[in-house]
Amino acid sequence: MFVNDSCKSAIQSCMETKTFAMARLYNDERIMSSHIHDCYEIYFSISGGKEFLIEDLVYEFEPGDIFFINQSESHCLLRVDQQAHERIVLFIFPEYLQRLSTPQTDLSCCFHGRGTAFGHRIGMSEKEQGRFNYFMHRLSESRGFGQDLMDRAAFLELMIFLNRVFLSRCAQMPLQAPESGKHSFHEPHYAQVDKILSYINQHLSEDLTIQHLAAQFYMSSSYMCKIFKDVTGTTINRYIVDKRISLARTLLAEGWSVTETGSQCGFHDYSNFIRAFTKNVGVSPKKYSACGHS
Repeated sequence: MFVNDSCKSAIQSCMETKTFAMARLYNDERIMSSHIHDCYEIYFSISGGKEFLIEDLVYEFEPGDIFFINQSESHCLLRVDQQAHERIVLFIFPEYLQRLSTPQTDLSCCFHGRGTAFGHRIGMSEKEQGRFNYFMHRLSESRGFGQDLMDRAAFLELMIFLNRVFLSRCAQMPLQAPESGKHSFHEPHYAQVDKILSYINQHLSEDLTIQHLAAQFYMSSSYMCKIFKDVTGTTINRYIVDKRISLARTLLAEGWSVTETGSQCGFHDYSNFIRAFTKNVGVSPKKYSACGHS
């Protein structure tokens, strides 16, 4: 398959083919603000030495680290400099991964199945890195006839391998300390935060301030924010914005106008909606709608 030399071109290829695309990068692209896009992302750090912001967690790369980022999670590199920064990035169309999955084998597990203490990062062993690089070599080969089928076979094996690595780490989690940036929490917090999440999801079009939510659940603002961050790994405001943007993308794809979409998603100020959507998705709502996303 073709190996892209920028994330932008790889994302575009992924969205156009509705399958997957790969980029191999050696130097930093221009710095981007925190953003989300419509595909899964697998980020493999070869050289290490950089910092990655995913949601509200900061990770420092080590060689051999691999990150799993789903399509609703905001992320960005925190700094750009002249230091060599070699990495491989895979972008995957979610529906494509769903089509390859079976009732017994969910290939998107590594994006959605992690526990709250797990984070986004796995440090792979030398043997696992070698296996990963083997699949990258297979995907980057030029084979002529049947290449599309060979690429799909290699990609399928790769995703099975990565999910097995992911599940093996999940099985070890009770014996490990939480990921840096995560906090310990008590079991009852799950139920409290679950009620907050349900309320937010059902009232996205309303004015969801911290003060309003705290009063709704008879908690102090500081306590509510703490347990929410402990359990989910993100802040309440970040979660609300991401859910609203996710809903906005769906409505725009269904043909809603930009004005109607903003209001329905709780952005009662048109300018704020345009700014938030563009920051998170990378294009304006009008352009996103015109591109015919589905």
